[in-house]
Amino acid sequence: MSTSFATAAEPSTAAAPAAAAKAPAKSVLNESRQIERAAMLIRMGARMQVLESETSLSYERLIRLYKEIAGKSPSKGQLPFSTDWFLTWQENIHSSLFLNIYEYLSKAADMDSIDLLTKAWRLYNEQVQAAEIEPLLSFTRAWRLVKFVDADMLTMTACSRCAGKFVTEPYENARHFLCGLCNPPARAGKSKASGALMVH
Repeated sequence: MSTSFATAAEPSTAAAPAAAAKAPAKSVLNESRQIERAAMLIRMGARMQVLESETSLSYERLIRLYKEIAGKSPSKGQLPFSTDWFLTWQENIHSSLFLNIYEYLSKAADMDSIDLLTKAWRLYNEQVQAAEIEPLLSFTRAWRLVKFVDADMLTMTACSRCAGKFVTEPYENARHFLCGLCNPPARAGKSKASGALMVH
């Protein structure tokens, strides 16, 4: 009987090392994906706070990776936590263009949130460069904008004249809202800087 018991126990004993051997491989694969994601975000100009939020890598690992890819230490200091930047005239138009692309992709394609963000930001850059306009929305700003919208601190409101959707504060009166293109401020489009938006 003791021989029979030992024989019956052998499969479970043999299975344990096999299961243990598979676990590290899965962990290594996940770490590889996290490094690949972090590297992509660094190349797109993401700040450390974005990298920490969107990957599971340690702060020390991210610092080393950032220095290796960017060739310099990451910028210090916290990200600006204010919605004001997205509501000023020229910045609002850029932010609205990006967010329209982002919302369209979120409905049209089944993508991971960070893949959706990077795809939308790349398309935004392609659009402004094709129009020979200087891109104002950095990747980190785009990431922050999506966070503000998710937290209901900003939203999209349709212009009552052109029907285009623009980034606004949540309590904007949609009936009377006019976008920055239909109702530009007095000094809008007067900048002589190369790549600035112009009002004709």
